[in-house]
Amino acid sequence: MCRSIKTLRPPFEESVTEEDMRAAALQYVRKISGFRRPAAHNAEAFDAAVDAVAEATEKLLSSLVVRGAS
Repeated sequence: MCRSIKTLRPPFEESVTEEDMRAAALQYVRKISGFRRPAAHNAEAFDAAVDAVAEATEKLLSSLVVRGAS
């Protein structure tokens, strides 16, 4: 879907920062909405979506069990 979003789970990435998750969320919301930067009247919805996707990403990554990881 969006080639600029990188895989954030081990073994592809050992350490993932909040900034990494937020950047991926931003790319996802940009792709889905079709906006690089939304107009002022859409900014609140856009920012809320980025926050929600970043939160979901953090929950997902903290819940995954990667076999063979120590």
